[in-house]
Amino acid sequence: MQTTETAKTEKTTEAEEAKATETFEQHAAEYDAWYDRNRPVYTSELLALKKFLPESLKGLKTLEIGVGTGRFTLPLGIGLGLDPARPMLELAKKRGIEVLLGVAETLPFKPGTFDLVLIVTAIAFFRCPPGSLKEISRILKPGGQVVIGMLDRESPLGQHYESKKRKNGFSSGANFLAAAEVEAYLWKLGFERLESCQTLSGIPEEMNTIERAWPGTGKGGFAVLSAWKGRRNQRIQLSLPEVSSKSRAFGRKF
Repeated sequence: MQTTETAKTEKTTEAEEAKATETFEQHAAEYDAWYDRNRPVYTSELLALKKFLPESLKGLKTLEIGVGTGRFTLPLGIGLGLDPARPMLELAKKRGIEVLLGVAETLPFKPGTFDLVLIVTAIAFFRCPPGSLKEISRILKPGGQVVIGMLDRESPLGQHYESKKRKNGFSSGANFLAAAEVEAYLWKLGFERLESCQTLSGIPEEMNTIERAWPGTGKGGFAVLSAWKGRRNQRIQLSLPEVSSKSRAFGRKF
């Protein structure tokens, strides 16, 4: 039975998610332009993500969840992008990316569909990160890979953004996670061969040089986690909150 406190939490989370989606819908062009103004940061993040991606994705079925405007999808060679914000998808589509309207908590795909799933910063806007990762495990093929790029809350940059997120339009609806939290979720879900790296040792808007990624997490603001779906994924079940049926309205070609 759902408690009053649980119901309140779910309503709060849904409201925050709706607020974040609305912000991205209203300021899609501004969000996209940030990458042009901060090229060293963008390039540093791309290089960190590439450390764990196959040299060639040819022949692999790949998906980015939280594709946004497609800034990472295209240069990394990802085949399909999913996002709940229509204006973001419009910009991604103009870049020639195949896109789908949808949310991470109820992915509109059959089990074992993808070889690789990519998430870049979007995990901070998932309503239920553990539930979303469980969905990702479901749609990955056995031996499939998930790569997550995220703002690490425990890093100096993460603490900086955490302190100012109420004033920042894009991060006001974010729930920043620690890289260690996400690693724990992946491990509990049965993922194997967990690896990590990090980059961005300073404030992005003040960076004027490209940074090479280094191993581990906790120091660099942008952390990248890589994990592979193992045999334990098939056996482990987590007790997770139910996702609203409203999410099932997504999953349409855009």
